[in-house]
Amino acid sequence: MTAHTKPLPIIVIRPQPGNDATCAAARERGVKALAFPLFTIEPLAWDMSDGPFDAILAGSANVFRHGGKGLEALSNVPVIAVGETTAASAREAGFTVSRIGEGGLQPVVATLAPGRYIRIAGEDRVDLNPPPDVRIETAVAYVARRSPLPSALAHILEGGAVVLLHSGEAARHFAAECDRLEIQRKSVLIACLAPRIATLAGEGWRAIATAPARTDAMLLETALRMCKTV
Repeated sequence: MTAHTKPLPIIVIRPQPGNDATCAAARERGVKALAFPLFTIEPLAWDMSDGPFDAILAGSANVFRHGGKGLEALSNVPVIAVGETTAASAREAGFTVSRIGEGGLQPVVATLAPGRYIRIAGEDRVDLNPPPDVRIETAVAYVARRSPLPSALAHILEGGAVVLLHSGEAARHFAAECDRLEIQRKSVLIACLAPRIATLAGEGWRAIATAPARTDAMLLETALRMCKTV
């Protein structure tokens, strides 16, 4: 990139309040990220199975942002969180975090001690394959409502941009919207939080990269590198 080359814009499509958090982290790095949330998280009514449970399996901070009153009955149950962001939300909600994983819930589930666990999740979630002596009850506590890609974002993408993808649902929806609006994938670079997300995004993009660790900071770092190398 020459001194006169204008860097590509960074686009954040994740729902709030995570969108603002990512954009703020970008500003701290001296980079402007553009917020275009394509999802709105809405709580769902859910019933808890009879306990007791050895731990709560939490794959998103949305569990504690939108879990509602159903969480109150589980306040004394330790949390196994998918990552540091989810763990921080659990602590803020008054829960004790017993373990923090990396790279998704499945690697954590594969090493769980025998017992009974409750997974609180969104409507869109990854299937888990627990060991034979691990029982997991699932409660669906929230849903991500999709929004169409706005014309202002479509215009930016046509000129080239780096888009951050934080989830598999985001990858599917963003790719479908680009195809619906006939936005050329070869104009868009995507930075993905995990390999599964990259797979779901499909092929044909100008470039695609996966964060070396499943954190927002590493995803942002990946996007910044992509901006500099184009």
